[in-house]
Amino acid sequence: MVVFAGQGDARRSMELLWGPRVVAPRTGPGPKPGLSVEAIVAAAIDIADAEGMASLSMRSVGERLGRTAMALYTYVPGKTELVDLMYDRTLGELPSSFPSSDGWRPAASALADALWDLHLRHPWLLQVSPARPVLGPGEFHVQETLLSVLAATELPLARVRWVVSALFNVVRGSVQAAAESRQAARETGLSEEDWWGARSALLGELVPDLTARFPTVAKLGASVEAVSSDEPYLEREARLSFEAGVELLLDGVEAAIVKASGLR
Repeated sequence: MVVFAGQGDARRSMELLWGPRVVAPRTGPGPKPGLSVEAIVAAAIDIADAEGMASLSMRSVGERLGRTAMALYTYVPGKTELVDLMYDRTLGELPSSFPSSDGWRPAASALADALWDLHLRHPWLLQVSPARPVLGPGEFHVQETLLSVLAATELPLARVRWVVSALFNVVRGSVQAAAESRQAARETGLSEEDWWGARSALLGELVPDLTARFPTVAKLGASVEAVSSDEPYLEREARLSFEAGVELLLDGVEAAIVKASGLR
């Protein structure tokens, strides 16, 4: 499921992203507080975190807040604008600074870790395509943070821009596998260990010449060390892939710095 942001009314979306959060006054007795854009967005994020984007609707958000869906439309025109607000608010959780006293590389590594944690904490972010940016304060905050950290490399900003894009793609690509590992276990009711165990046994039975047919794959499998961990295999592998990808990318940045300085 891919969701494209920025599909609602452009002016209303931008006003909601950049304008003040308005709380409605009470209209009668009772303990219910007035609604606000912020409360609606927070409830929507809670639903997406717990149940995924497929469960998100104006009705489900209203039910969580003890209101009807119609009551929400005074504040948010519809689901498309709500997704913009959710996405932008969640991006705003990224820390705004990363210590650079030890140089740009540790700061960049810490930034990559923070992006990993953010996406794994809110896996539905991966379903929102970056093809259409929401252009809200949260999105600008992420871009400013990434550019500021990597600008310390002193590479031209035009090149830093591509490094930012590459780093963001490494994070999203790696964390996708970890998030889907958790989702698969939750939605199928079958643990990763049980799923692999059943199929590995069948491969041995049905394809006895598997090793001979795919020798390089077999060599890789034999070289992987057995690790005792409660963490699912695929999630662990995704994390290792993420760490290796970030390391290789930053190695490349260091090489570019050396090349740009004329040192070989």
